[in-house]
Amino acid sequence: MKKNTDHLSTIAEMDILHQSEAIFLFATEGILIADKQGKIIRVNPNGAAMFGYTTDELENKMVEDLIPNRFRVSHSTYREGFNKHPHARSMGHGMDLYARRKDGSEFPVEISLSPYSNSKGDYVIAFVIDITVRKKAENQLVSYKNELEVEVEERTLVLKEAIQKLEKTKDELDRALKREQELNLMKSRFITIASHEFRTPLATVLSSLSLVEKYADLDENEKRDKHINRIKSSVRNLTEILNDFLSLNKLEEGKVIVTPEVFHLDDCLEELCQQMQLISKKGQKIRLFCESPKGSCEVCLDSKLIKNIAINLLSNAIKFSPEDSEITVIGQLNEKTVTFIIKDEGIGIPEAEKKHLFERFYRMSNAEEIQGTGLGLSIVYQYVSLLKGKIDFESTENKGTQFIITLPRYL
Repeated sequence: MKKNTDHLSTIAEMDILHQSEAIFLFATEGILIADKQGKIIRVNPNGAAMFGYTTDELENKMVEDLIPNRFRVSHSTYREGFNKHPHARSMGHGMDLYARRKDGSEFPVEISLSPYSNSKGDYVIAFVIDITVRKKAENQLVSYKNELEVEVEERTLVLKEAIQKLEKTKDELDRALKREQELNLMKSRFITIASHEFRTPLATVLSSLSLVEKYADLDENEKRDKHINRIKSSVRNLTEILNDFLSLNKLEEGKVIVTPEVFHLDDCLEELCQQMQLISKKGQKIRLFCESPKGSCEVCLDSKLIKNIAINLLSNAIKFSPEDSEITVIGQLNEKTVTFIIKDEGIGIPEAEKKHLFERFYRMSNAEEIQGTGLGLSIVYQYVSLLKGKIDFESTENKGTQFIITLPRYL
């Protein structure tokens, strides 16, 4: 009975061995058995074929013969480390592994290691899978992903450009609407100003002309001259109003072009002061001072814009200053900049209203009885900007105002 049991046990063991051998021989993945020194003891047919060898050729070769040259030195170090702490594991976690065929070509692999021991020593079984097809699919997937990302980026860029164009169009429409609103407001204000500002000087002109005719046959030259001066003053007021609107219209339409030319600032300011002195109030004096460290007052600016700025500021100084007051014009030059100051002893600007000084049509509360459009300083501000300069002011109510304009000496 015992002999029969032993016989059956032996048959079962043989079946297991035959099954293990069959698995080794017919496994679709490569199976290599190597000793601790890395010498290949046995390889299955698919493993040999994977590397381009026969099983006889591959047995007794070193594992390093199946590794690309650039990895061989580091592999020996890895093997030594594995031998110190052998355990089943996958190789190259997070790394791309490559094997080398007999013909020198390389291919991507996935490798798992399993240590085992028998009476003859310690060994390692390596299970090798050729993942060329998978790698190719992964690379294609990465390529598709990159292409998709590029396409998405391109589409996003197109979308961004479309959004930017829409935003630009919206901004342009907003600006056009704002411009239209401003123009409508300007028209309304123009009508209001024209009806008020034009009526008074025109009435003065008509009444004075009638009186001049009356005094023409009489020997009353003083009275006649008085009314002639009133006519001149009224005409000047009308001219100033029209000039303001014409200047504003040109600025709004972008028709004001800066044309730099070389001229002497002191001569320009002296000529302007003499002209403005002729239309100043009784007893008003316009004094000019021009300072230059090197003596020369030569500049390269737009002389027409400089004259328009100075005339506008001097007109205000005359208009808002009392009789027998003094108006000072100072020109200061250095190597790079020009500064000119126009100072008066007039009504000044109320503190709370200073922030509105350069707004269109704004009239100071203390100047409502004095003729004007409320456009002059807005125009000056824009002229100064065209000349790449800046304008500042200092003012105390009932004591006077000074405007400080700083410009580049050479445009």
